[in-house]
Amino acid sequence: METKVFYNKSCSICSFEINHYKKTKNNIEWVDINNVNVSKLETNKNAKELLRRLHTKKNNKVFSGVDAFIEMWLEIPKYSFLAKIIRNPIIYQISWVIYEAFALILFYKNKNQLNKLERIK
Repeated sequence: METKVFYNKSCSICSFEINHYKKTKNNIEWVDINNVNVSKLETNKNAKELLRRLHTKKNNKVFSGVDAFIEMWLEIPKYSFLAKIIRNPIIYQISWVIYEAFALILFYKNKNQLNKLERIK
């Protein structure tokens, strides 16, 4: 089954990174969270959760944050080594803390989108 990555296309930093991954050889379906109906239905996440972290869906299981990156990197041959490194328990914990801090900053940077995303049903 194809992996889907749910990202915030309206965020310049998020888009910059995802556009880089899009250029690689992969079988990923890229889904903009601003397509709220699809994103909410596919992930069973609310607008705040979608805006707060990157999500992936693989084999009908939804992954968030660092776990989402791991699943995405596993689908990109050029980056699969990162997934293997990040899975190391100590590195995973450090990565989790760094990701959560950075994601929180991006969430507050893009928080103005939340009202728009929540209004769309």
